[in-house]
Amino acid sequence: MLQKIIIGVLGWACCAGLYATDTIVVKKDPRLDVLSIKQLQANQRSAMMTPNGLYKGFRIQVTSTPRRGDAFARRSELIARFPDQKVYMVFQSPNFKVRIGNFLKKEEAEKFKILLNKIYPQGVYIVEDGIEYTPKEEDIINQ
Repeated sequence: MLQKIIIGVLGWACCAGLYATDTIVVKKDPRLDVLSIKQLQANQRSAMMTPNGLYKGFRIQVTSTPRRGDAFARRSELIARFPDQKVYMVFQSPNFKVRIGNFLKKEEAEKFKILLNKIYPQGVYIVEDGIEYTPKEEDIINQ
């Protein structure tokens, strides 16, 4: 008898839950939308960054040589030819590597590489690297 009552109550509760037509109206502060957009932008910005605070991007490696003098000569050449681009020299034992540019997108790096290939026909290639970059809001939103 007790089992029939329990089963009947559970059945009624399940049926009542299935046919419920209640609606919930949520009223929220419109400033929450602004905060969620800002949080989205912050998340996208941090996704574009490396652990050391630089942005993920591309540079073009022009030289990799074990001779320091050759690397400094190539660096000076690049600074003189391309004053609008930053030139970097990295030492990764046993080589000195000379890289140029701060490109956010690979397509930009490929365009500049074509120009460099006219001057240096071999040994020039694009590498992924942490770059110096100050983001604009449209870059973050369009990413």
